[in-house]
Amino acid sequence: MVKAIGGAALAAALAGTVLGSGPAAAQAPAQGAFSGNVVRIGILNDQSGLYAEFGGVGSIEAAKMAVEDMGGKVGGVPIEIVSADHQNKPDIASGIARQWYDRDGVDAIMELTTSSVALAVQGLSKEKKKITITTGAASSDLTGKACTPYGYHWAYDTHALAVGTGGALTRAGGKTWFFLTADYAFGTALENDTSAVVKANGGSVVGSVRHPLSSQDFSSFLLQAQGSKAQVIGLANAGLDTSNSIKQAAEYGITDGGQKLAALLFTLSEVHGLGIKAAQGLTLTEGWYWDLNDETRAFGQRFMKRTGRMPNMIQTGTYSAVLSYLKAVKAAGTDETDAVNAKLKSLPVDDVFSHNGHVQQTGLMVHDMYLFEIKKPADSKGEWDLYKLVSTIPGKEAYATEAESGCPLVAGK
Repeated sequence: MVKAIGGAALAAALAGTVLGSGPAAAQAPAQGAFSGNVVRIGILNDQSGLYAEFGGVGSIEAAKMAVEDMGGKVGGVPIEIVSADHQNKPDIASGIARQWYDRDGVDAIMELTTSSVALAVQGLSKEKKKITITTGAASSDLTGKACTPYGYHWAYDTHALAVGTGGALTRAGGKTWFFLTADYAFGTALENDTSAVVKANGGSVVGSVRHPLSSQDFSSFLLQAQGSKAQVIGLANAGLDTSNSIKQAAEYGITDGGQKLAALLFTLSEVHGLGIKAAQGLTLTEGWYWDLNDETRAFGQRFMKRTGRMPNMIQTGTYSAVLSYLKAVKAAGTDETDAVNAKLKSLPVDDVFSHNGHVQQTGLMVHDMYLFEIKKPADSKGEWDLYKLVSTIPGKEAYATEAESGCPLVAGK
């Protein structure tokens, strides 16, 4: 069962009206191992703005697929998915999350595109003693200095992106970097993590400039990057901001002039939207791709039949997060937070997203990442045949260790 919340309903929710309709939202808790007569998971993300193609309704559909693969119930209790559009605003996201917890019996919240949103909701969830599993936001602070006992980070983070794309391009000769960075928590984290990797590989950072979220005109920022003479311009942004940066860089002849663009967070959805002709030759890092093997191809086709699109790592990561949470509930025999939390941290992650994943005490899910190059149009065999695999990055190389994380939960380890 899925309930979507948006538009007028969202405004009403923030004014104090109950989210969701019908008896499910108002049912009294049942007696026994479960706190209610439904296990309810919230998918909270951007469904209409800058990152709508990043996860959006595709993540909701992926969550539904995970519920179906659990048979629609866990421990004999039905599973329900509710959803809302947070509009990339931490205050709206926190208002929805608070109401979900206080009024609507939501057990866990997932996806959480946009790092400022994810950090805010993760902080609230700590107060409410509820689990969040972030698949959409990137900041490594989520399992670093801002870690909480109940916060998880799935799919990827800025550290893994930096190791993949930043490390590869620096080792390939791109020794000088200039960053064009989205001016909020995610962009700062991605620039900082990539700068560290660039310097560790013998490169240097010659400058950076910050741009507002959801910019339309990147001309002044790109001219600064062009004037820096840096060999690599690191795009520490995402979604439409990255696509527009690439388009406008072409208009200024930046790559024709010998500088290379590094799309530090660019998923299959954005590549498809930009088009293979404009994106060809770019190097990027993702945690999953539909054409890796027979299993991923089968999942991709299943998702395609439902949505008309192939899934990216955010959407498949959301499937994995929901499935892993439900497996933990089943193993615990209850939806009580501490019991489920213990199982989430101890069970291996073994599904179509990752067969070798494990969860640190920080809440970070460690798994292999992949370095891809976007194909030339002549080499593509179809609309979604966009990537050529360059290398696999083992999880232990892609992600920070617990000791390196800065997470207070593991300080001194």
